[in-house]
Amino acid sequence: MFLFLSKLLPIFIYPIGLSCLLLVIALLRLWKFPRQAAMFIGLALVILLVSGNGPIAIRLMQSLEWQHLPPEELPQAEAIVVLGGAMRPHIYPRPWVDVQDSGDRVIHGARLYNEGKAPRIIFSGGHIDWRGTGESESGDMAVLAEALGVPRSAMLEDKTSLNTYENAVNVKKILEEQGINQILLVTSAIHMPRSLKIFEKQGIETIPAPTDFLISEKELSEPGETPQAAVLNALPQSWAIEHVTRVIKERIGMVVYRLRGWL
Repeated sequence: MFLFLSKLLPIFIYPIGLSCLLLVIALLRLWKFPRQAAMFIGLALVILLVSGNGPIAIRLMQSLEWQHLPPEELPQAEAIVVLGGAMRPHIYPRPWVDVQDSGDRVIHGARLYNEGKAPRIIFSGGHIDWRGTGESESGDMAVLAEALGVPRSAMLEDKTSLNTYENAVNVKKILEEQGINQILLVTSAIHMPRSLKIFEKQGIETIPAPTDFLISEKELSEPGETPQAAVLNALPQSWAIEHVTRVIKERIGMVVYRLRGWL
């Protein structure tokens, strides 16, 4: 139930969900209270305009992504841990496992292994039953990693975790069984601040190895490059709303996880 509610309730706080909720309220109030309806419509418009603003979205995303910038050379560790949220399963008509936007996680983890940063790589990610059929995501990540040159003998899997807290708890059990103390943690840059605190809360010696950066120096400089670019970035953009939504998701996650004592 916690997992379902954690997916459902934030929808009404995200820009699109909140705007839709305000518009529904406006429709219900329109005939008897037109001024109130206009206020709700105006508020929904403001939310969409602000969250769709490119420079605002970029800065909000940067505030999380740039908290743990990777060094030029990552140190070696005893294992690499790659968190789920990166794959789509091999289900018809897909010819093979597909990578999502955060599929850089698996690619980066495999690259670190191939560079000799650690002798083992652990994939952590299960499958939510009410989201349809499919294998555990850790298995799909292992399939991709093997194609990238990581031998199966070097892989370990956590096939049951359904959120970041369970990632850390289940991985800790694997680490204790294998006698491993130090890990390189691979996840998306926006997800790293919360993930790192959760793993450290479990007493795991964790070195952040973020990937999947959506904001680079290029994105930071683009909004002010030319007047034309500035105008376009000031107008509502779908990618900006998505960026803001992801930032809100992480911020909510931090609050909820802190209240539960998970970080």
